Amino acid sequence: MSRKANRRPTTVRTLAGAILTVALIVPVATACGPESDASASATTAAATAAAVPTAVPTATVPTTPPAPAPSTPVAAATTTGPAATAPAPTPPAATTAEPKSPGKSFPLADGISTAEVRPTGNQNWTARLLARGSVLATLETKDADAGLDANDMFVVLSVDGTVHSWTGGAHQGPGTFKLAGGWTAKVTKVGELHYRAQVLGLDNAVMDTLEANQQDSGAVANGVYIVLTAGGRISAHL
Repeated sequence: MSRKANRRPTTVRTLAGAILTVALIVPVATACGPESDASASATTAAATAAAVPTAVPTATVPTTPPAPAPSTPVAAATTTGPAATAPAPTPPAATTAEPKSPGKSFPLADGISTAEVRPTGNQNWTARLLARGSVLATLETKDADAGLDANDMFVVLSVDGTVHSWTGGAHQGPGTFKLAGGWTAKVTKVGELHYRAQVLGLDNAVMDTLEANQQDSGAVANGVYIVLTAGGRISAHL
């Protein structure tokens, strides 16, 4: 056998090894395709970002301190235009009550009683007859004089707010009686607890009339004070 015949098998083996090597290189090249390249690029970018330090924002310190809150509450302002105005204070409610006039006090003829007189309006008056702190009776003018008999003490409250009193001198009606001051009174019975007295002047002219219907009445005739009771008693005094 020659040397050429001995080398041919060796050449065949070398080619077979080269083919095997090429077959192994192809899968590796396939594995390194586009998807592998993208994955490798992402890995590289992440590594680069981790290597770069993140910038930390720097806080700005204010140069002036904040104004302190007010210690006392401030009323809310009402805005009526460009400028704000404080709410106007509420005015006090108006009152229509008038101050009462001071009362007047008059001693009475019995020596233990007094009459307290106060105005009631429209030029009228009221009088309370008091004895030892108790109210004995009340008189009130209603555009006319008023009078009463308080246990034989006669009291007249006139339209000017004055009080006149006396005791005794009564006449029991019906009948005609001479009165103090030169007057004559003609007393007639009208009904139960209802008497009328006509005050007569010269020539028996009727100068005034008193009507006592369920309550006593009084009058002032030319400075003479007269009381007629609902029971028909009449008395007069200067």
